[in-house]
Amino acid sequence: MDKKVELQVLNITNSQAQVGAFAMLLGEVDGERQLPIIIGPAEAQATALYLKGIKTPRPLTHDLFTTSLTVLGVSLIRVLIYKAKDGIFYSYVYLKRDEDIIRIDARTSDAIALAVRADCPILIYESILDRECLRIPDEERNRSEETVGDKESMEEEHESSSRSATSKTLEQALEQAIKDENYELAAKIRDQINQRNKNQ
Repeated sequence: MDKKVELQVLNITNSQAQVGAFAMLLGEVDGERQLPIIIGPAEAQATALYLKGIKTPRPLTHDLFTTSLTVLGVSLIRVLIYKAKDGIFYSYVYLKRDEDIIRIDARTSDAIALAVRADCPILIYESILDRECLRIPDEERNRSEETVGDKESMEEEHESSSRSATSKTLEQALEQAIKDENYELAAKIRDQINQRNKNQ
């Protein structure tokens, strides 16, 4: 059976290519693999506010859902990312009441927003993580941030070159995007590499 790996939320940033969208970076607990996913503004706000300890005057939708579960005696025990297709990630949330465990399909962005509130594990099948992840060496992750040129022009350069690039060039573009902390672009290049490998 496919092994499950635990993830944690590392960062949430504005999307540089998609207006109104955000890039959430998930990291392997006790590992170096990282997984960027694109999420909407509501889910980005809900997750970021909670992680920063900022309380809103009125409860957000995910706060309401979490409170409702508590009142009903239901616990959110884990989230599982069980599928990835065409850049979209699919998740289950697992709820427990007494001895019963219920599995519900959910958008990954919603599932993670609930998971951080419930302080429950965010899991992913290792085969999916291994296929979709960005591998960032420890020395690169710990390196102090370097001054880089205009990120938008660099992104255009990466995207332009990657369209007709060889596999080696794509790998180099992926490495550069990771160094620039442009995880959204890195995810796009990763998808191109996966598509090339699939077609070979």
